[in-house]
Amino acid sequence: MSGYGPFDGFTLTAIALAVVLSAIVSLIGTSARKRNIALGEAQVGDLAEMTGIRDPKRLLEVFGPPDMGRVWRTVTLLDVRRARTPEGWLMSSDLVDYACMAVAALAFFVSHKLIPGLLLAALAVQVGGWVVASRLPK
Repeated sequence: MSGYGPFDGFTLTAIALAVVLSAIVSLIGTSARKRNIALGEAQVGDLAEMTGIRDPKRLLEVFGPPDMGRVWRTVTLLDVRRARTPEGWLMSSDLVDYACMAVAALAFFVSHKLIPGLLLAALAVQVGGWVVASRLPK
């Protein structure tokens, strides 16, 4: 990948570790957001990250107004799943994170010419999720 043999394995290992760590952090954040929604304590940030809807007005259209504490108590995980956009899948889908971790694990054990490409795709998905998440309302 780097063109120079001794650093080839190091580069793939560094990318694989970065993908795994990023996916683990994403899974932890997603589980905390799911917990808030399941307990009836969903806030703007929770719904925005889980659905991918960045516009607060659009969140109001989809889920209705929050209560006086700026919390949506009646929103369920099924409602969030129905309203999820592709950006929401990129940021907070457990399946996407597990798939990226599987590709990284595969890179450690399998030597094939497609592995570096799959690993770079997994890295792009993880970076894309973080970039989209940085533009969410707080």
